[in-house]
Amino acid sequence: MNFIKQFIALATVSLAFTGVASAQEAPDVLVKRISQDVLNTAKNDKSIQAGDTKKVIDLVEEKILPYVDFQRMTALAAGRFWRDATPDQQKQLTEQFRQLLVFTYSGALSQVKDQTVEFKPLRADPSDTEVEVRSMVNQARGEPIPLNYRVAKGPQGWKIYDINVLGAWLVETYKGTFASEISKGGMDGLIKALTEKNKKLASKPLNTTAPKK
Repeated sequence: MNFIKQFIALATVSLAFTGVASAQEAPDVLVKRISQDVLNTAKNDKSIQAGDTKKVIDLVEEKILPYVDFQRMTALAAGRFWRDATPDQQKQLTEQFRQLLVFTYSGALSQVKDQTVEFKPLRADPSDTEVEVRSMVNQARGEPIPLNYRVAKGPQGWKIYDINVLGAWLVETYKGTFASEISKGGMDGLIKALTEKNKKLASKPLNTTAPKK
């Protein structure tokens, strides 16, 4: 799970640099605007820097989540088991997976400091409905880290459905975890495991580096 947390932390930094996006907006422009807006807000809001849990979660809910296709992400992570799940199980799994990512995004966002993001030129044709947006996360110390997004165009515009850090895709990383839980307790077992995880996360303060008072 530590690798997954690092995954989301880096994704948050990149998404941390959008106001309301147009359905006609290019995918790379969308991701850049989300990133700039969220990162600037996180850096300049004293409550967020101090680890205000509600403020951080509100920022994630408002600025990031509208541009993530959680149902597709969940379906891909569940793989072949998604097709066998009932509509209610699919709904519950999507809700719990979304909540898990909210907590993880929020914990990462509370630690945003001086990172910057450099976006690469978009390699896509105007007619493409699925593209990959590529970027590099620059840190004060250490080498730049490659960070890419898979983005698909739907009725409401472009939405992110997968993230790649250092050559590994987030969906594939979670697919193994999901399959393991399903093998032990079925789809209901996976939903229960995610629900319990989210309850534990909800009872704890965000992991922040802000000085203690």
